[in-house]
Amino acid sequence: MEQQQRYENLKMGERGAVISIIAYICLSALKLIIGNVSGSEALKADGLNNATDIVASIAVLIGLKLAQRPADADHPYGHWKSETIASLIASFIMMAVGLQVLITAVASVFKGRGEAPDLISVWTGLFCAVVMYFVYRYNKRLALAIKSQAVMAAAKDNYSDALVSIGAVIGIVGSQFNLPWLDPVTAVLVGFIICKTAWDIFRDASHHLSDGFDETIILTFRETVEQVEGVEEVKELRARNYGSNAVVDVVLSIKGSLGFQEAHNVATNVENELMKSDEVIEVHVHYEPSK
Repeated sequence: MEQQQRYENLKMGERGAVISIIAYICLSALKLIIGNVSGSEALKADGLNNATDIVASIAVLIGLKLAQRPADADHPYGHWKSETIASLIASFIMMAVGLQVLITAVASVFKGRGEAPDLISVWTGLFCAVVMYFVYRYNKRLALAIKSQAVMAAAKDNYSDALVSIGAVIGIVGSQFNLPWLDPVTAVLVGFIICKTAWDIFRDASHHLSDGFDETIILTFRETVEQVEGVEEVKELRARNYGSNAVVDVVLSIKGSLGFQEAHNVATNVENELMKSDEVIEVHVHYEPSK
């Protein structure tokens, strides 16, 4: 994939972040208002979750914009990792809110409630769950199409939000059957789901930032290189992430009898084969004569 196309993909990814921001602003306001009017702790917790998702989505949007900056004197490899840093910031925001929701919900459970929330909170929760599910589907398709880690993180957040809304609805419905404590208990579960989603996003982002790389993809790259004519042995193959892109370092063993130009051609063929992968942005090849 050409570098210009990668920048265009980041630009497309902004659409997903903007759609998430608009959806979260509308749904958060709706949930907080109806949650307070109907007296539903679960719906208010869900609304607070969406309020923080606005900030997280803005962080993703900023990260996507920064990642589009070309290489400069301070960043000779480009600004691709801004996308991953945005995902990391989003996870911090989500974790902070998840813990706050947990603390508030647990206090509400022990305080006890005398009456169940109004049924309007049920219809509000169902409506919001459906809306967020469609936002999730859109962002997931977009993330897969442009291979964006940040947009996929946003999609995971969208999906967890849809599940959270369904959980809130279950709690509210249960409270209608003389089980008013079920609503705040569901709010506790909402808090746990928020924290779990935040942890998953943090784990993936920190893995990328610490130069972790999927071993199965490494094996695929190795098999690709081994099939290139002239390669005697793949002595070492490593890869690291730059945002949603991969940089691959290869050490080859080739016949010592080959001339300089022939050896160089083998290395070039290896580079070309690896660059056929949509995620590979750069390949560094070092070759040594076989013994």
